[in-house]
Amino acid sequence: MLISILLLIIGFVIIIKGADFLIDGASSIAKKLSISEIAIGLTIVAFGTSAPELIVNIFASIGGHHEITFGNILGSNIFNILMVLGIAGIISTISVQRNTVLKEIPFLLVATLLVFGLALWNSDLSTIDGIILIVFLIIFFVYVFVILKAKPLQGSNIKEYSYPITILMMILGIIGLFFGGKFVVDNAVIIARHYEVSEKFIGLTIVALGTSLPELVTSVIAITKGRNDLAIGNVIGSNLFNILLVLGVSSLITPIHYDISLNIDFTFLCIITTMLFITMFIGKKHKLTKIEAVFFVLLYSVYLVFIFYRK
Repeated sequence: MLISILLLIIGFVIIIKGADFLIDGASSIAKKLSISEIAIGLTIVAFGTSAPELIVNIFASIGGHHEITFGNILGSNIFNILMVLGIAGIISTISVQRNTVLKEIPFLLVATLLVFGLALWNSDLSTIDGIILIVFLIIFFVYVFVILKAKPLQGSNIKEYSYPITILMMILGIIGLFFGGKFVVDNAVIIARHYEVSEKFIGLTIVALGTSLPELVTSVIAITKGRNDLAIGNVIGSNLFNILLVLGVSSLITPIHYDISLNIDFTFLCIITTMLFITMFIGKKHKLTKIEAVFFVLLYSVYLVFIFYRK
C-alpha cells in the first residue's frame, strides 16, 4: 500500500511537471503570434492545465472506472471555482473583463447544464453525447477566435523560446502527462479498494485535487504577476475543457455510466457557477473581492466535509 501511495504522489508530480512544460511551450507560441491574454488563458493555458484531467480520464475510461471519470471532472471543476479562484482572490482582488461576465461564464454554465442533462437522459454519456459536447467546444473555439486579436499580449512575463525548444517542451509535457496519468489512475483504484471507499469518492477528492494542481499553481502565479485575465481565463477555460473535451473524448472511447448519486455534486457545481456569475454584479462590479474569495474557500471546506461523510 505504501508503494501505491508513493506511486500516486510520483504520478501527480509527473503530471504537474508535464503540464508545466506544456503550458510554457504553448504560451510561448501564443505570445509569438500576439494572441490576447484572455484568449491564452481560455485556450492554450486552459488546455495545458486540463491535460492531466484528460489523460487521467482516458485511462479511467479504458479501464471502465466510470466513477473516477465523472468524479474527477466534477471534483476538478468545483475545486477550480472555489479554491483556485478563492485562493487567487485572497492574494489579490480579481478584476474580470465585461465579456467574461456576460459571455464566458454563462457559456460555462450552459455547458455544465448540457452535460448534466445528457447524463440524466439515459444514465450515461453515449458516443452521440460525446459528439454533441465536441460540437459545443468547437462553437466556443469560434467565439475565442473572434477575440484572439482583441487585446494583443504585450510586456507579459511569458517567456519566449525558439520553435525547436518549444516543440521539445510540449512533447516532454505530453509524455509526462501520459505516464503520470497512468500512475494516478492505477494507484488511486488500488488505494480505493484497500480502504473500501468508492472510486467516486477517490475521483471527487484525491484525483480531482491532484489533477487541478496545475490550475491552482498557474492562476496563483498569474495573480501575483498582475495577470488577472490569464488567471480567470485559465479557470473558465479549464472548466469548459473538462466538461466538453475531457468528458466528450471519454464518452467517445466508451459510453460512461452515470451514477445518480452524483446529482448532488452536479447541482452544487451549477450553483457555484451561477454564484460566480452573480458575484461579478454585486458590490464591486466585475470583481471578485477578498471577502467573496474567503467565502469560496470556506464553502469548499464545507463541501469536503460533506463528501467525506457521504462516502
